[in-house]
Formats: sequence, structure tokens, C-alpha cells
Amino acid sequence: MGLSEAGIRELRELYKKREATPGQVVDELLRKIDKLNPRLHAFITVDHDAVYEQVRQAEQALGRPDAPVLCGIPIAIKDIFTTIGMRTTCASKILENFVPPYDATIVRKLKAAGAIILGKTNMDEFAMGSSTETSAFGPTRNPWKPDAVPGGSSGGSASAVAACMVPGALGTDTGGSIRQPAALCGIVGLKPTYGRVSRYGMIAFASSLDQGGTMTRSVYDSALLLEAIAGFDPLDSTSADMPVEPYSQLLARPRELRVGVPREYFVEGMDADVQASIQGAIETVKELGARIVDISLPHTRYAVAVYYILASSEASSNLARYDGVKYGSRSGPAQDLNNMYKDTRAKGFGREVRRRIMLGTFALSAGYYAAFYGKAQRARRLIQQDFDTAFGQCDVILAPTSPSPAFKLGAKLDDPLKMYLSDIFTIPLNLAGLPGVSIPCGFTKEGLPMGMQIIGRQFDEKTILSFADMYEQATTWHTRTPAI
Repeated sequence: MGLSEAGIRELRELYKKREATPGQVVDELLRKIDKLNPRLHAFITVDHDAVYEQVRQAEQALGRPDAPVLCGIPIAIKDIFTTIGMRTTCASKILENFVPPYDATIVRKLKAAGAIILGKTNMDEFAMGSSTETSAFGPTRNPWKPDAVPGGSSGGSASAVAACMVPGALGTDTGGSIRQPAALCGIVGLKPTYGRVSRYGMIAFASSLDQGGTMTRSVYDSALLLEAIAGFDPLDSTSADMPVEPYSQLLARPRELRVGVPREYFVEGMDADVQASIQGAIETVKELGARIVDISLPHTRYAVAVYYILASSEASSNLARYDGVKYGSRSGPAQDLNNMYKDTRAKGFGREVRRRIMLGTFALSAGYYAAFYGKAQRARRLIQQDFDTAFGQCDVILAPTSPSPAFKLGAKLDDPLKMYLSDIFTIPLNLAGLPGVSIPCGFTKEGLPMGMQIIGRQFDEKTILSFADMYEQATTWHTRTPAI
């Protein structure tokens, strides 16, 4: 195994035994990025000079007894988190040249833990998409099959981790944007409870739904990263003042768990390979001592509609600041202020972002607010209540992450409804603010990975990570890497 194939845990051991240095690891990873990124387009920005300055600092720190937990570990950052001195584009033309004057809290915490920020990864523009095809910088490709999508919106992070260009990455999850690309790329994607990780410095799409999380090649690595990035932040009014547990040390085999399987998640139209892989996973967890419980989440069928009303409404409000005056680029000479606004937003925002702004503005408009936004908020509460009831019968919930494996580039780009349904199984968690982790659970006949998600109670990341680790240790799906 080369250094680029090593995970975070393996790299820490190599550093401890002095069998590798951060410089050697970064050299190999940068060579791999130079070779693969022109084809996969997982990264938007890689600053070699800045990376090697971090390497120098890490190698000095590794020699000390108080070296931080992630010292010398390269991490990629989704290009939605602000990074001081390194441009943050949100994969949009309107922020193409924006260089923030501060780090997002999640980035600052990674740096404090000793991580090396390797670069910024591609994404759907303003995190609006399920395939990383709406990026103004071009689509990302799936390393398992380069003519297929990697999922989205955190597709750049997923592709980079799966292709072993980096051992771990940050993503964001508003309706499945960590878990769905993790499933389609065959890696582990963790969406923590809403409020577990600070949103300060995360450029907002839908403020009541957005949550930062981790993408790695093992459950242990995700647990370790979560320890570093979680915790209360006074700069974020939605941050929860809850203790952060040593998740990576709590991955011992969990007690006998009741595992809920929601009947509404096994719908007509689900890919046959996905259904077979989930059934196989259920049999595996039975053999591991779990008790399977049939549960119902009856309002699931409303989740996609509720999500796209609420998320688009919040996007309409959040993206109003990009007007060519306060933030972002400005179009050329215009006749008057109104035309400048129109030209700037028409040229700066892509088609999908404009579509969602218009949907949200309509839903919030006079005469429609109660019929759309108000009703969606009430339906959201019913979805939350479904999960509350279900967790009275079970400890965790097991479900497919995506209804299909990775689809071909362009296959759904002109059909927004089909694209939106890619997140049908992930959206309910964001509406309820619950934690979920997607882990590999099989491969299709064509060799594409598939994932299942494990859903837990609010702030119970410990249980879902322990359960995911137990399944991971009993299977080999996570050990496979693409042959690209």
C-alpha cells in the first residue's frame, strides 16, 4: 500500500513509528492530484506553496510530545468553507475571485488539530445539486466510472477521497450532500446532528438545514475528524452547547441494538442492485446480533416537496446579498442600478441556482407564503414526529442512502424532478435535524459502489458510528479502491 492509499489512522501510525513524514505523504498526494485531477476535476484550488509551509510546521510539531491529534494529516475542504488567503468560490462565477479574510470555524479547528489543508474541492454551485454538474468550473467525475457522476453537492470531496487523492475531506449536507456522494463513490460520509458542528464561515444555502461533516475511507477516520471539528461555537447562533465525546475511542462493539427498517424507504423504482445490497446488509447485521424492527415513517412521501419549498425559500433570502455591491463580482457597465443587479445575478448565477431562487421567492411572496412555506413548515414537524415515534421502537434506523448507483453525466441534468428524487432517502434527516452516516454496502454488477445509511437520535453520533464500525469490520466493501 502506497502512502496515498493510507487512511488517517494509518498515517498517524506511520508518523508515530517514523516510517513516513508529512512531506513524503504530501509529495505523493500532490503527484496523484496532478495526474488525476485533470480527468476527475475533484479540486478547484490547490496552493502548493501554502501546502508546503504547513508541511514544514507539521514536521516541526511532530517531534514534540504535545503534537496535536491530526498533526501532518492532509485534509481537503469543500469550497463552501471560507479559508483565509485561499479563494472560496462556492463553485460559482459570482464568487470566482473571492478571497476571504477569515477561516470558517471548522477550518480553524482542523488547523488547531494540526491538519494540513491540501486544497478546495469542487461542488454543485452554492451546494444546489445532486451530481456536482452545476459547478461553474465544470463537473466532477466518479473515479469508479469517469463517465458517471460522483453525486453531489459534495462530489469533489467524495471523488478526491475515493480516488486516494486525500485521506479525508470536509463536506456539507443540506439534503444529503455528504451521504449521497459518499454512497456513489464507495466511502464513509457522516452528517452530524444539526448544531453539532459550527456553521460559521460555511457559506449559507439553507440555514435551517445546512450542516458540515466528514468524508473518509473508514468509520474510525470519520469519528476522529468529528472529534476535531465538533463543539459549541459562540459565533454560530445555531451551535449546540453539547459535550463532544471521544468518538474514535467509543467504537467498541455496541450492545444488542434494535435496528429499525422503514417500510417507506423500499419503494417502487428503487434500483434492483441497491435493494439487494440493503437486504444483504440487513442479513449481516442480524448475524451480528442486531434485532430488526419493522417501522413506519408515514410522512416520508412529503419530504422532497417540503424540502424544496423550505430550502429554496431560505436560498432566496441567503443569496440576496450577492448583488454586485456587497458581495461577489459585478457585471460590466449598466444603464442604472436595477440593470446592474439583473446583469450581475443573471451572469453570476448558474441555471439551477436561478431556478431555486425563483422558486423560493415565489413561495415567500404575498398571497402564497401561508399556502407554501407555512404548510411546508407544518409538514416538516410531522416528519420530525415520525422519527420521534420510530425511535421509541428502535435504537438506530437502517435504510438505503440513494435509490440508485451513480448515473451517467448529463442523464438527469435537464430533468430537475428526477435529479431531486436522487435525495429522496436522505432529505428526511435534514428536515428532522438528525445524524446519519453512509457506509459502503455493496457493488453493482457493473462495479459501481452502493451505500446504506444509519440514522440515529439527535446528538447520538456515538451509537451510529459504533454500529457502522461493527458492520464495516464484518465486511470488506470499504477496502476496495477504484482502478483509475
